[in-house]
Amino acid sequence: MLDDLDRRLIRHLQADPEQPVAELAARAATTPAVASRRLSRLRDTGVIRGQEAIIDWRALGWEVEVSLRVTLDKTQPRAFDEFIVAARDVPEVIEIQTFLGRVDTRLQVIARDMSHYQQVYRSRILTLPHIADIEALMHVARIKSDEALPV
Repeated sequence: MLDDLDRRLIRHLQADPEQPVAELAARAATTPAVASRRLSRLRDTGVIRGQEAIIDWRALGWEVEVSLRVTLDKTQPRAFDEFIVAARDVPEVIEIQTFLGRVDTRLQVIARDMSHYQQVYRSRILTLPHIADIEALMHVARIKSDEALPV
C-alpha cells in the first residue's frame, strides 16, 4: 500500500507537521510537486486523517487525570450505545475506548483539581446509563505519549 517515498513523507510530516511542502519534499528526497500529489493521495485514501493542534491541558490549569474502567450492565441490549452517547456529552471526558473482556469501556477524564474531579464524577460520570462497575486509576506520570508511527 505505501511505498518508500510515502513512508518518508509520513515520517517527516509526523516530525514537523507545520513545515512547508517544499521543505518536506527536500527532506523526503523528492520534488514539491510529487510530494504535494502524494500527500493529497494519502489524505484522499484516509491514511492522513488531518493535522491538529495538540493542547497541553495541564498548561491551562487542568491538573488531574483519571482513567475510569467501566463495566456495563450487559443485560440491557442498548447499554453500549446509550452509554457512549451520554459519555460523549461530558466535556471532561477526553477519550473513550471500548474493549472486549471484563472491562467494557475506558474513559479518560481530566479536571482542574480533586474537588472539580469529585464534582464531575458525582454529577456527570455516575449518572451515565447502564454502569455496573467503575474502577478509577489516578494518573501519576506520563512516561511515553507518542502519536507518531514507526514508518
